[in-house]
Amino acid sequence: VTRLAALTVAAESHQSTYDRDLFPHWITITGSCNTREQVLKRDGSGVVVNSSCAPTSGSWRSPYDGATWTNPADVDIDHMVPLAEAWQSGAWAWTTPQRQTYANDLGGPELWAVTDNVNQSKGDQDPATWQPSLSSFRCTYARAWVQVKWYYHLTVDSAEKSALNSMLATC
Repeated sequence: VTRLAALTVAAESHQSTYDRDLFPHWITITGSCNTREQVLKRDGSGVVVNSSCAPTSGSWRSPYDGATWTNPADVDIDHMVPLAEAWQSGAWAWTTPQRQTYANDLGGPELWAVTDNVNQSKGDQDPATWQPSLSSFRCTYARAWVQVKWYYHLTVDSAEKSALNSMLATC
């Protein structure tokens, strides 16, 4: 709640200039493993990878809906604060290296292995229009969203801040 209060409230801007390609993502992290593969290894159970770091077996539980998957093709890596949302909240002013760091951030709560169609339904929405169907995860989701916005000095709009306050009230 303190970090949410510290965020600047501002209308989103620069929507028309957003392009996903401005955020180089799924870069090589170590050896032959890219960011996506690192998150699959980190967030899965019993994950086995081949020589090119692609998972060949394992299971993943999506915190957004509670579903468990054994086929990595059923799992997307979600940017907690979507790239377009970050762009409209201040990332438009960043350099390409800053956007690359953001899009591949394994150190904070930015990247999550989740059910692919749930991630696709979320799209670029913020908590004012999309929240995880698993209500028990909404507190964690709101805390992670606020942490990412706070850490990267991104703004929130008023509807987003109101939704986050409601979600944090469930903690």
